[in-house]
Amino acid sequence: MRCDPAFAAVREAFTKVVEAGPGGAALAVHAGGRLVVDVWHGTADEAGVRPWERDTVVNVFSVSKGVVATLAHLFVQQGLVDLEAPVSAYWPEFTAGATVADLLSHRAGLPAVRRELPAGALFDWRTMTEALAAERPWWTPGERHGYHAVTFGWLTGEVLRRVSGRRVRDLVRDELKIPGLSIGLPERDAGRAAFLLPPEPGPPPSPSPLLRAMTDPESVTMKAFCNPAEQLTPGLPNTQAWRAAEIPAANGHASARALATLYGRLLAGEILDAPVLARAVEPRSEGPDEVLLSPTRFGLGYMLSNETRPLAPNPRAFGHSGSGGALAFADPDAGVALAYTPSRMLLTPAGPDPRWTPLIEALYGLP
Repeated sequence: MRCDPAFAAVREAFTKVVEAGPGGAALAVHAGGRLVVDVWHGTADEAGVRPWERDTVVNVFSVSKGVVATLAHLFVQQGLVDLEAPVSAYWPEFTAGATVADLLSHRAGLPAVRRELPAGALFDWRTMTEALAAERPWWTPGERHGYHAVTFGWLTGEVLRRVSGRRVRDLVRDELKIPGLSIGLPERDAGRAAFLLPPEPGPPPSPSPLLRAMTDPESVTMKAFCNPAEQLTPGLPNTQAWRAAEIPAANGHASARALATLYGRLLAGEILDAPVLARAVEPRSEGPDEVLLSPTRFGLGYMLSNETRPLAPNPRAFGHSGSGGALAFADPDAGVALAYTPSRMLLTPAGPDPRWTPLIEALYGLP
């Protein structure tokens, strides 16, 4: 493990967070061009016996979107993709009048497919991309935004595949070249994966527009999270079927070290040139979200700090959170990048995961 003495309070806060419940987690911080915190604690298996180790990875859900966004902007930098070009310029079968920028900023109007998708669709790239290419947008592309919770990865990923001829998982491996970061997880590496513990029972959540929408089988919100139906499978992220699939918006696997390294390199200009990154993190979507039914804020693929998911104290922070509590972000004003990868899931429909607060307070020296 590694912890620069100047960040001892961060390590102490992390240890207390992990010891407050079952499971384990890892935390990493990049600052000043180097990894200053790289710690882990707790256990990585369902029984609470196998210790979390240096190379343990965990499914980080939507934190994966920041990885896919980085690839997209790398293609922009290389002149392979034009953000303002219509998607159909790269993917002729695509019928919605959306631009590449619309895909990245959750403005394409394709967060869900209306018709019931066949069994196994979640794990079948061709089925999902063909369905999305033919789908009628839920709103006029570019006019509004709504979180493309799972479709983001297939939509953006298919553009990257059409341009490069390579799968997203291969692009992550070959272009980013960060050990401990992958889309899906090869079966040979299954022993490195932490078991995701389901949320512990608690009081029923307070009524909200999101929960009410989830009771309407025809709502865009319900369709986004429940079609394909496999998304409702208990324990899905712990299955080999999930790990073997290519679901770039949701089944990224990573160590905290890998994610902090990614965002640290973005801050250092080692992956994207400064003008490219500046354009990528400029706010593109702000305000009411058609899917989550609460205010959200996005750049081009990166989540920006907002009241639904505050990332860091500084408003220019960018990155992504993930269902269950994973978090990775970079703060250009503070010059830091942080990644937190837990195995114990918590569900927080709005606001920060309560485990983030002591970590961020310690990092920023907040009272």
